[in-house]
Amino acid sequence: MSSQTVLVDIPQAVKDSLRKFRFARRNAGSAAIVIKINKAKLIMEEEEQFDNISIEDLAEELPENSPRYVVLSYELKHKDGRTSFPLVLINWSPSTSETGMMTLHASALLNFQNTADVSKVIEVRDGPEGLTKEEIDAKLLG
Repeated sequence: MSSQTVLVDIPQAVKDSLRKFRFARRNAGSAAIVIKINKAKLIMEEEEQFDNISIEDLAEELPENSPRYVVLSYELKHKDGRTSFPLVLINWSPSTSETGMMTLHASALLNFQNTADVSKVIEVRDGPEGLTKEEIDAKLLG
C-alpha cells in the first residue's frame, strides 16, 4: 500500500479558521469561508469569510479564472418546514482556470475535504451560473 504524498500544506492558522467557522452558531442566512492555494508556496490560505451572504452574491465574489475551496454553512429550508445549516464544500473550479492550478487544486481536494470535515461536495465548473440557490437545494434535498 502506497502512502499519499501531500503536495499542498494546510497551515495551522487555516485549520483553526475552519474549526472556528465549523462550530459557529448560526440561526439565519448562509456563511462561507473561501480558501485558495498559494501556488508559489504550495500552501492553502484563507482568502475571505462572508456572513449572511446570498448564494448569488457569493458566486459573484469568487474569481472567474481561479479555483477555490468554499466551505459553506447553508441555510436549508426543508419541505416539512424545518431549517437546518449543513456544511457543504463547494469545489469552485472554473473551466477557464490555468491547467497547472486546476491540477494542483484537484490533487489537494481530498486532503482539504478531510481537514474541513465536510462530507457533501458540490462541483462548480461553469462559474456563477452553476452556483445558485436552486442548484444547491437540488443537490441537498434531491
